[in-house]
Amino acid sequence: MEKIDGYLTGASLVAIAGHIKPDGDCTGSTLALYNYIKDYYPHIRVTLYLEPIPNIFKFLRRADEIVSDFTEDVRYDVFFSLDCGDRGRLGHAAKYFDSAKQTVCVDHHISNQSFADVNHIVPTASSTSELVFGLIEEDRITKEIAECLYVGIIHDTGVFQYSCTSSRTMGIAGRLMDLGIDYPTIVDRTFFEKTFEQNQILGTALLKARRYFENRCIASIITAEDMSACHALPKHLEGIVAHLRSTKGVDVSILIYETGDGQQKVSMRSNGAVDVAAIGVKHGGGGHVRAAGITLEGEPEQILQLLLEDVRAQL
Repeated sequence: MEKIDGYLTGASLVAIAGHIKPDGDCTGSTLALYNYIKDYYPHIRVTLYLEPIPNIFKFLRRADEIVSDFTEDVRYDVFFSLDCGDRGRLGHAAKYFDSAKQTVCVDHHISNQSFADVNHIVPTASSTSELVFGLIEEDRITKEIAECLYVGIIHDTGVFQYSCTSSRTMGIAGRLMDLGIDYPTIVDRTFFEKTFEQNQILGTALLKARRYFENRCIASIITAEDMSACHALPKHLEGIVAHLRSTKGVDVSILIYETGDGQQKVSMRSNGAVDVAAIGVKHGGGGHVRAAGITLEGEPEQILQLLLEDVRAQL
């Protein structure tokens, strides 16, 4: 794929969007591109569509300009889909994707089916933020854009501890650090620091966890009652499934929690012994070999048994 600048030539209306329930990489990559266009293409009207982002990311430049109202009727010249595995994951922003004159998808999910006109899908990349770094002019990366990209990279690499981290990832992170970002504070406040509610729901998940298959698999179910008792929101569950996976002897972890209307959100993590992306795709979700997610309808215990059979088949 050519540099993103090539797709901006002649464009007047540009939209950017990421997946529903934006995480660090989704937020960081989309804000990086948004700031890039705002800084260097002032003649372009660019809009960033995302569902409300977690408060920990609101320090990033122009985060207050994110549009979470999808009622405007606009046909864009170019629509950039970032960190989104399929059209459905764009949520309400999908209507702008459908009507755009040209669509561009930049993503690192192995389950991505290349649904745009132009697709830059690199499953070996640590994050979409790493890909955006390579698609914009490096000498135009400001400190504020660097902060966005750094946030995206650290959140999808678990602060460089996941296997998706490569020497290229580390090199890019170093170049971003050289731009003067306050990386220790960024890491602490957006990755390690937890609210009281987050710690309480984590404790609940750990207390309810069960192990299977000679302790190689661990799973926990969080109910709506659990969420209410801890005054927790879905965003407070970030990182729990990875914490479960860090249990000694465990190859794969599963976290199931209620999202409302009879739906259950499933998050899975693996050390590579189980391809959780394959399980995700089988049930209408997706992700990476070591990290995937699904949304399913039904009783959580029944869903868990269904997923355990898939895990058993691979183990």
